[in-house]
Amino acid sequence: MTEIVLEPKTKQSMVAALQRYFEEELDSELGQFDGEFLLDFLSKKLGPVYYNQGIADAQKVMERKIMDISDELYEIEKIV
Repeated sequence: MTEIVLEPKTKQSMVAALQRYFEEELDSELGQFDGEFLLDFLSKKLGPVYYNQGIADAQKVMERKIMDISDELYEIEKIV
């Protein structure tokens, strides 16, 4: 699997969300550098779990769609 790379604007937004969370929920301040470090850690350690779940969910959708197509093809099949 390739490394998760975030666009700078997305990364900045996510760091800001972490900073707000620390401030509002933990009554603690999270600096910019520490926020980026934490986000990189979470992305590296937890990102693959969410990525794999997304792949599994997409695979289930594809399987259902293929079954639908198979059913429709069977319905239009001509008797010989």
